[in-house]
Amino acid sequence: MFYSLTGTVIFTDLSSVAVSCGGVGFHCQTTAFTLRDCEKGQEVTLFTHLNVREDALELFGFSTQYELTWFRYLIGVTGVGPKAALAILSVLPPEKLALVISSGDVKAITRAQGVGPKIAQRVILELKDKAKTVMSGVDIGPSFESVAAVNELPNTGEAIAALSMLGYSQTEASVAVSKLDPALPTQDLIRQALKLLSRQV
Repeated sequence: MFYSLTGTVIFTDLSSVAVSCGGVGFHCQTTAFTLRDCEKGQEVTLFTHLNVREDALELFGFSTQYELTWFRYLIGVTGVGPKAALAILSVLPPEKLALVISSGDVKAITRAQGVGPKIAQRVILELKDKAKTVMSGVDIGPSFESVAAVNELPNTGEAIAALSMLGYSQTEASVAVSKLDPALPTQDLIRQALKLLSRQV
């Protein structure tokens, strides 16, 4: 029904924004990242999704089409409602979420309020094949294929597990290992990955 809204921000709180368009104020629930782009009195464009329920019409607004696309994919996952989708997108912007899903990083998704391991695993399972398509054309550094592949090989998988035990997230470890030659022995992969990760600190 609504593709987007362009107007002046007249209200914000911790989880929503109101935009005045032609004298009508539209209240949109949104993510922490979109809220950062919404200052009172500023003109914004939000890409919207209208959720129709028996007892209410809920409008959701996002500063980018990528964020909107991910929101729609997330609410299509079994057990993920709009509230959980917003929580996930408030801790993981689209490009980061794509990498997290590609690397199978359950822990990163459970950082979202109200999202447990079972839901996180379901998000990864149901959206892994869509990550590449959704973010095509967006430069996020490593390719989805390389990040996903290193988690499936024995030696690279062991290296990622070892790096995770040292305190790095599975996503950080997967990205670092994906930049190395997968034919290297596990110990060499760990040593070289640590060098890459130390440069990022």
